[in-house]
Amino acid sequence: MTLTAHSIIAGTEAARPSVEAATAAAAGAFDVYRDTTPQQRGAFLDAVADEIEAGRGAIVEAAVSESGLPEARISGEAGRTTGQLRLFADVVRRGDHLGVRLDPALPERKPLPRPDLRQRMVPLGPVAVFGASNFPLAFSTAGGDTASALAAGCPVVVKGHPAHPRTGELVALAVTRAVAAHGLPAGVFSFVLAPDAQSAIELGQELVADPRIKAVGFTGSRAGGLAIVAAAAARPEPIPVYAEMSSINPVIMLPGALADGDLGALATAYVGSLTLGSGQFCTNPGLLFLPDGADGDAFLTAVGDAVTASSGQRMLTEAIARAYESGAAALREAEGVRVLARGTEGGDLAPAPQVVVAGSPAGRVTDEVFGASGVVVRYADVDALVPHLGRLEGQLTATVHSSPRDSDAARRLLPVLEGKSGRILFNGWPTGVEVSHAMVHGGPYPATSDARTTSVGTRAIERFQRPVCYQNLPADLLPDAVRDDNPWGLTRRVDGDLRLP
Repeated sequence: MTLTAHSIIAGTEAARPSVEAATAAAAGAFDVYRDTTPQQRGAFLDAVADEIEAGRGAIVEAAVSESGLPEARISGEAGRTTGQLRLFADVVRRGDHLGVRLDPALPERKPLPRPDLRQRMVPLGPVAVFGASNFPLAFSTAGGDTASALAAGCPVVVKGHPAHPRTGELVALAVTRAVAAHGLPAGVFSFVLAPDAQSAIELGQELVADPRIKAVGFTGSRAGGLAIVAAAAARPEPIPVYAEMSSINPVIMLPGALADGDLGALATAYVGSLTLGSGQFCTNPGLLFLPDGADGDAFLTAVGDAVTASSGQRMLTEAIARAYESGAAALREAEGVRVLARGTEGGDLAPAPQVVVAGSPAGRVTDEVFGASGVVVRYADVDALVPHLGRLEGQLTATVHSSPRDSDAARRLLPVLEGKSGRILFNGWPTGVEVSHAMVHGGPYPATSDARTTSVGTRAIERFQRPVCYQNLPADLLPDAVRDDNPWGLTRRVDGDLRLP
């Protein structure tokens, strides 16, 4: 079966072309696009950012209307989207992501000579990107997955999210204008959008199963991510899926942080992070470990007051709001759980925030509730805390609040947290992910399907590349990246030594 969909192919709003048309166009564009120079590809990525900025007013208006998110949030997300594109444009121009290594021939080496060996990274091929519900811009049509795949030299087919179809179309048109302006094949970028939820599932399955797709980027639920992973693994040619799925992002309060800090301010900051964007962030602090004792009691009282004073914010879709209400209710009814506080509903699709206290981090307590729902677990000392942390699933983030008096305890926790999360924060809150060279937005399963990667930051480009070694190639056949005269001015390793251009 070939599923048809509302799509944008080759820069025009077309009447229901097929997924097959998009993947065929991407495959046809691959050889041309992969051979673009660093300057050409960087200029194209900058042009995509320029086109999005030129259409920013209409894009922001559409995203606010479709998502219910405030204009300030969407405007910030628009800036993050163009900033990611410009950051990857710079990465491409620098060329470090190519990882060039040259091992010159050693014909006199004994007992055997060494051949001339040269290595670089090459793009995988067409990539399917699934738009995210909670980030209409930064993790969707031209978000981080698309930007990093295009930077790697891979054509992209985006499956737009049905929660914000018009936003996706406007951004897609901006991208395809940049494709056309730079004389690139139209198949470098395509956008497909199913007309309803059931068709969206079928469209995604068909896209992942298409033999021309060589990798997948996904941000969403664990169930959705695992379905895509299974479909990709069942292909005659299995392909990698880079799925960012679920995380409850544990926060650990150490005794010194409470004794030396402002308990009211700490509690307000925690509840602010928990309820930010109605809790619809993948780094939402869903589990907090709090020490026993009077300071912990006082902190908990302040948290309860802050939650009681809070009001629900509109969630992205009716399905997400209903799922939150169901998950939050199940958590309140779980064995060993008591409700600390609930806020008030904020109107339609704006259910009340909540914080509950649990006897241990086990069972339903550790299930992700996508929204403004938090769990607090008390602990006696670090000896009791370490086994709790060791039993947690993989996480995107882990946060520690400490003071200098907690140094020994914090040092003991670090190796445990390294084994459980992709980003470790001290004295902050996990919501908010900086787009930078050093950022990691990933983690052990089930936070992501591949713990070796990140979906944010410049290392995201590595997901869509593979190494190729060239042995004893004639000089006139060598790719520019590995030529002796280094025409692209790349930083390279020569016989293991780092050589600057």
